[in-house]
Amino acid sequence: MATEGGGKEMNEIKTQFTTREGLYKLLPHSEYSRPNRVPFNSQGSNPVRVSFVNLNDQSGNGDRLCFNVGRELYFYIYKGVRKAADLSKPIDKRIYKGTQPTCHDFNHLTATAESVSLLVGFSAGQVQLIDPIKKETSKLFNEERLIDKSRVTCVKWVPGSESLFLVAHASGNMYLYNVEHTCGTTAPHYQLLKQGESFAVHTCKSKSTRNPLLKWTVGEGALNEFAFSPDGKFLACVSQDGFLRVFSFDSVDLHGTMKSYFGGLLCVCWSPDGKYVVTGGEDDLVTVWSFVDCRVIARGHGHKSWVSVVAFDPYTTSVEESDPMEFSGSDEDFQDLLHFGRDRANSTQSRLSKRNSAESRPVSVTYRFGSVGQDTQLCLWDLTEDILFPHQPLSRARTHTNVMNATSPPAGSTGNSVTTPGNSAPPPLPRSNSLPHSTASSAGSKSGGADGAIASGVSKFATLSLHDRKDRHHEKDHKRNHSMGHISSKSSDKLNLVTKTKTDPAKTLGTPLCPRMEDVPLLEPLICKKIAHERLTVLIFLEDCLVTACQEGFICTWGRPGKVGLLSSQNQASSPGGTVV
Repeated sequence: MATEGGGKEMNEIKTQFTTREGLYKLLPHSEYSRPNRVPFNSQGSNPVRVSFVNLNDQSGNGDRLCFNVGRELYFYIYKGVRKAADLSKPIDKRIYKGTQPTCHDFNHLTATAESVSLLVGFSAGQVQLIDPIKKETSKLFNEERLIDKSRVTCVKWVPGSESLFLVAHASGNMYLYNVEHTCGTTAPHYQLLKQGESFAVHTCKSKSTRNPLLKWTVGEGALNEFAFSPDGKFLACVSQDGFLRVFSFDSVDLHGTMKSYFGGLLCVCWSPDGKYVVTGGEDDLVTVWSFVDCRVIARGHGHKSWVSVVAFDPYTTSVEESDPMEFSGSDEDFQDLLHFGRDRANSTQSRLSKRNSAESRPVSVTYRFGSVGQDTQLCLWDLTEDILFPHQPLSRARTHTNVMNATSPPAGSTGNSVTTPGNSAPPPLPRSNSLPHSTASSAGSKSGGADGAIASGVSKFATLSLHDRKDRHHEKDHKRNHSMGHISSKSSDKLNLVTKTKTDPAKTLGTPLCPRMEDVPLLEPLICKKIAHERLTVLIFLEDCLVTACQEGFICTWGRPGKVGLLSSQNQASSPGGTVV
C-alpha cells in the first residue's frame, strides 16, 4: 500500500497519482471556478458543492454542472476532460443577499435540453426550485421559515419521482415536500405517524394538502447528510450525534444503526449494488457498514482531519484481479451513466451479475471508493474480499443464500478470497464480532407483522404523496427477504437499542454498534495525496474522470488512465508546471 513519504513532499500539492489501473492526471485546462479565478476567501462560508446533470441532448455536450461559492451560484456546460467552458459566460449565475446556498440537486428524470429542475438549499432554511436554462425562479419553499429556521444541510429529489424531494436541516429534522403543493401561511401542525429509537415521523395535519408531507426527527444535533440506496427504497442518514441510521423509506422503519468511533458523522454513500454503506466524519476515519449484516466490517485510516465526502467509484469496481480495468470495457453500457442515480448503479450491478453468471469459476469483487477531507487530502480505498468475507466456508454459503433470496440486485460475489499485493489479510475475526444467528425465526415473524401494521398507517399519506413513485410495489417483498436472510444482526441491533433512551458513547464502544479498533480490519489507503490548499468539499466519480473541489472555489477534473490522450499532454505542455489551484 502506497502512503505518503515524509519530509518536504508532504506539503507539495500533487498534480498526478498512480494506482493499479494507471496514472490519474490533474487537467488544469478543465478547471472550473468563478469567472475571475481568484481564490475565494472562505472564512465562515458554507462548503462549496457541485451537482451534475445530463440533458440527454444529441450534441454530445449534454453535461451541465452547478456549483456554489459563498453567496454565488453558477451553472455551466461541463466538458469533462476537454478544455473547460468559457468561465466568463455561465449559462446562469445568481448572487443571493442575506442567505447563502448550501447544497443543490438536479432532477435527472425531468431534465431536457430546454429545461432542468434544480433545487437549492440555503443557510437560512429556505429551499428554492429554479430552472437555470429558462432562467425562471419557479418556487420558494419554507419562504417564511415557518417549517424550519435552521440551515439546509442536504437536499435531494426522491429517486423515480418528478415532484417529491427530501430536505435535511441542521435542526436534525428532515421534511418531504411535493413541488405541486404550497407551504401554507401558518406553521404546520403535525400528527405522529411512527416513533422508534431516536427517531419520529409525523404527517402534516391540515384540511387541504400542504407541505411538508412528512417531518422526520432523527437523532440529536444536525442531520449532516442523507443518501438514497441505489434502488431508492432505503435512506441512510448521518448525524452530529455520531450515528448512521438506515431507514426503509416507504414504511419509515429503522433497518439498522452504527455509531462513529467518536464525534459526528459528516458524510455517507452507498456501494453501487446497495450492499455496503460508507461513512466519514470527525473521527478522521472512513467506516464500512454491511447493509445485510447491519454491522461494521472495516474502518479506514488515512486522513489527518475530518472526512468531508465519501463516494464509491462504480467504474473501477473490478471483477477478478486479473482484469482490473473494468471501466475501459463496453462503453455502450455507460453512455447515460452521468445521471447520478439509479441508472449508473444498476448498470454496474447488472455488469457484476452478468459477469458472475457467465463465469464458471468463482470470481471476486473489489469495490473502489474515495474520500476527501479537511486535511486537503484525497484518499482512494479498495474493499477486497479478504475484508468482506473473512470466514470462508460461512461466507460462501451466506452469500449464495442472499443472492438467491434478496430481490435487490446482488453484489454478485462468491465467497472466494483474494489478497491484493501489499495488503496482508487481517486475521479472521472472532465469531463473536458477527451477531448471533439464533434469533432468525422470531425476528422473521416480527418483521412480517411489522410490514402489515405499517402499511395501514402509511396508506393515508401514501396515496397523497407517493403516487408518482416508481417501483414501489416490490418494497414489501424486498424488505421481508432481506429480513429472512440476515435477521439476527438486525433484530439484535434493534433490541440492543430499544433498552436505552439515551446512548452513552462509553457504553456503545465494544458493542456491534461501535466495535473496538482491534475488532475490525483496518484499511490502508491505496493513495493518500494532498491535492489542494484549502479543505476539500467535493468528490465525484465520472466515467472519464474524477472531480474534486476545495473551499477556495476551484473545481478540478482528474483524467482517468487512458481517458485523456493527446489533449492531456498538450495541456500539460502549455500550462505552467505544478499549478493546481
